[in-house]
Amino acid sequence: MTKVYIKSDPNVMMGKPVIAGTRITVEMILEKLSAGETIEQLLDEHPELTKEAIQAALSFAAKALKADVVYPTNKISN
Repeated sequence: MTKVYIKSDPNVMMGKPVIAGTRITVEMILEKLSAGETIEQLLDEHPELTKEAIQAALSFAAKALKADVVYPTNKISN
């Protein structure tokens, strides 16, 4: 049986996708990694995370972006 790493429940973090059993959102993981934090730093800061859970969050985000949606980029800054 495959382990489920990502869950979405309207009663947890307003339904945002989270690492199962935590309140750590996929969004937060992406923000921290894009800000330059390493996977090791995330694991140190959040002992309930695993490398597999972080990889699942990245995979979830990649799949979500494959949807046929236009994402405006003019308001996004680095």
